[in-house]
Amino acid sequence: MANAIEKKLNEKGVLKLTLNRPEVLNAMNADLIMGLLESFYEAKADNEVRAIVITGNGRGFCAGADLVNGGWPSTKGLSSGEVTFNNMENAFNPLVKAITQSNKPVISAINGVAAGGGVGLALCGDIVIAAESAKFKLVFGPNLGIISDVGASWFVPNLIGRARANGMGLLGEDISAKQAKNWGLIWDCVPDEELMNKTMEIAEKIADGPIEGLKAIVKAHDRALSSTLSEQLDYEKETQRVRTDSKDFKEGVKAFGEKRKPNFRNLS
Repeated sequence: MANAIEKKLNEKGVLKLTLNRPEVLNAMNADLIMGLLESFYEAKADNEVRAIVITGNGRGFCAGADLVNGGWPSTKGLSSGEVTFNNMENAFNPLVKAITQSNKPVISAINGVAAGGGVGLALCGDIVIAAESAKFKLVFGPNLGIISDVGASWFVPNLIGRARANGMGLLGEDISAKQAKNWGLIWDCVPDEELMNKTMEIAEKIADGPIEGLKAIVKAHDRALSSTLSEQLDYEKETQRVRTDSKDFKEGVKAFGEKRKPNFRNLS
């Protein structure tokens, strides 16, 4: 049986993680979730990894949770709700946290449909790029009578607002990659044949950068969603105190003075 997650690290330090269950549009079962979670734990401690790309194999990015062949441990005697709670507590939610709290920048390359929990997984990335043929679809409510999860209930309204989030959640209609870009759900959409080249170009550019500082930007933006301006100004002040003492900042200033491109790799 093929691994549910394919891993490939290139010479630039970009780790490509490919969801590899194409026969079911990369639906999330235990092997896929735990394989992806393990990959992020390993990447966190691997200094060779400077950026991470998540994409899917085949014609879909991720069709959401696998409701037929989940492959979870025996749940005899538990209700569906108890099983769901346990799986979210021990697998799905830790994965969202591992991706969003990764110490390496994460780029999501959406190669096809992202449905249900696949939308949440897609939006975990710090930058999300989609092929023009990709679609985003929240099917939790219309098809199952449940709420959006895998972080989708947080990402979607925070990215595109309550009105559009409610439309997506209540109607379950396809949102094209172009519409997703126009709404601000994703960063960009590109022709299908250019998706991976464009994604790797961005990932390698980020990998060449001051990755701790870039992740600090993401953290600041996430924090701003629940902060007042005054609170955010205090956070900026405290964060800049740390960042301007960093090796990255010193290299950036030195490179500016020497009129050269900064080299943020392997700073002593």
